[in-house]
Amino acid sequence: MEKIIVTSALPYANGPIHIGHIAGAYLPADIYVRFQKLMKKDVIYICGSDEHGVPITINADKLGITPKEVVDKYHKNIKESFEKMNIGFDIFSRTTTEIHKKTSQKFFTELFENGYITTDIEKQLYCEDNKKFLPDRYIEGTCPHCGNLNARGDECPKCGKWLEAVELKNPRSNLCKSPLVIKETKHWYLSLDKLQAKLEEWINSKPWKENVKNFVLGWFKEGLQKRPITRDLNWGIPVPLSDEDAKGKVLYVWFDAPIGYLSNTIEWAEKSGNPEKWKDYWQNPETRLVHFIGKDNIPFHAIVWPAMLLGQKTKYILPSEIPANEHLSVEGEKISTSRGNAIWVDEFLEHFPSDYLRFYLASKAPENKDSDFSWKVFQEIINNELINVTANLFNRVLTFAYGNFDQKVPSLTESKLQDEDRKILAVIQKTLKEAKELYSTYRVRDVSRVILELARQGNQYFQEHEPWKLIKTDREKVGNIIHICIRLIEAVSILYYPIIPESASLMFEALDKKRKIQEIDLSSLVDIADASERPIEKPAPLFKKVEDKEIEARIKSLEERMKSVSEAETPKTEDSLIDIADFKKCVLKIGKVLEAEKVPKSSKLIKMQVKIGAEIRQIVGGLAPSYTPETLIGKKVAVVSNLKPAVLMGLKSEGMLLAAKMGDKLELLTMNGDIEDGATIS
Repeated sequence: MEKIIVTSALPYANGPIHIGHIAGAYLPADIYVRFQKLMKKDVIYICGSDEHGVPITINADKLGITPKEVVDKYHKNIKESFEKMNIGFDIFSRTTTEIHKKTSQKFFTELFENGYITTDIEKQLYCEDNKKFLPDRYIEGTCPHCGNLNARGDECPKCGKWLEAVELKNPRSNLCKSPLVIKETKHWYLSLDKLQAKLEEWINSKPWKENVKNFVLGWFKEGLQKRPITRDLNWGIPVPLSDEDAKGKVLYVWFDAPIGYLSNTIEWAEKSGNPEKWKDYWQNPETRLVHFIGKDNIPFHAIVWPAMLLGQKTKYILPSEIPANEHLSVEGEKISTSRGNAIWVDEFLEHFPSDYLRFYLASKAPENKDSDFSWKVFQEIINNELINVTANLFNRVLTFAYGNFDQKVPSLTESKLQDEDRKILAVIQKTLKEAKELYSTYRVRDVSRVILELARQGNQYFQEHEPWKLIKTDREKVGNIIHICIRLIEAVSILYYPIIPESASLMFEALDKKRKIQEIDLSSLVDIADASERPIEKPAPLFKKVEDKEIEARIKSLEERMKSVSEAETPKTEDSLIDIADFKKCVLKIGKVLEAEKVPKSSKLIKMQVKIGAEIRQIVGGLAPSYTPETLIGKKVAVVSNLKPAVLMGLKSEGMLLAAKMGDKLELLTMNGDIEDGATIS
């Protein structure tokens, strides 16, 4: 049996994931995997978080925690987001495991022994106070082009010029502000130029997507160059050499990240109880290796990663296909976390089911060109296509069958079949065949269209025959109409399963109580079997209409967040600045929440008893949209303790808790550690 390894680009464990990530590398892969599992193929879906690199160390420094604490937090957050989205990995691991470390070091060693790794001396900026070389993002100084005093190590934000850190005048550390000096340091490079001929021969044999192939051929035309694969950093996988110059150096994150596909498969095999099982996939020439990525990752997956595989003594399969998707924008603008217009997955799922997002992103998949997420278009697609077409057909047909044919699928009377009936049965067969072809060639947008069209034709067929009238005069003909409609709905549910798995499963199980949708063998399915006399369930509503007020709230939340980010970045005028004496008028203290309860007849207010040193105060705050009373008890919070008492809904409030607000989200400023309540914040 043909084996398939499917991977998605490893998400970077330095923040949560947004809907653009889902649209690019994860939903398309999950849809493909679910389809192949319905086709009864031996397919495994491998992923994990990418947990090394400079951005993580910078984030850790800003937060005053370790890089390990950063990646632990976001690995958990990302994993939970994928689970909520029903992204069905066979394993979701990480690049900080011991298995990954050993596998990455083995890759480096074999490339080194085969002569594909060379060394060179670089000039880099060094901090003598901290005794370490600094990456570009830790460096600032004077721009050599425009004189900006606060240029970064890789770019000047004022004139926009790209820079080498050593070009800066008066360079300094942006951590300790100490001046930096230029020192020489030895680094290791992957000699891509030595592997170009092999890569060209291999890539020319691949019928890849045009955007991928054109990108790669452009690199070949310019000629491949050696690329550095080590960094001076204290967070990462140590370079596995005894060379004195290798001390304090780690593998570059772009080098170790793709090895995660292999190391995570090895871990999957170990957890399955058969540690050698990974070889049946990675060392089997009949295995297809499919990498789902965003277009920014094309050079790494189509050139660098295959070169790393070709340079090994150990033989591995090479990528078979690289479905690289374009970008998703939000309301016509490129997604930018710094501008505040990212829609986070967790945020979205607080308001709508995962199948709504899956359905929208599948219908608007950025396969060959950039696509856009618009809240109003989202509402239109869910209401007009998912609900008014698909759910409407399901509800009308099953309600009619349940009430008029003894809760069973009516039998098909062949002698009563007419041309329009045979035409619909032929459309079902045609759609099954067409959808399988589209799924197998990664055309999610097109497959969404053909399934929806099948549901539309089912609605039209049902409506034109008006079975609610015809049943009074020709029950057998109506039985045929309902029978055919139910077979059509079964086809729709099976074909929609890779896209909207929860909803499709509910549809299918209402039609067939004896089977699960995952048991269907789509590979041999050319038609839907006769369903005569099969028991059916009374249909429950599958979906809830997306209301105008919900969309207005989401748009407002997005606009407020973008505005708050913009205001935070806007330089303050002299008039808007306050004196330290003004700030000191506020007395901030640590309080501990002893009791908390919701205020009757209020949707927002919670009444708390807060201990501030020897004093216990009653404080009332609008926390209910973000917290339950139980979750507040025991928290150490920041209290403005010298506010005049206020009365809220008849309750006296003797202070205010500090909280951060982003859109509709509210998060209290809380304290960790041994600090006692009553302590002053200064």
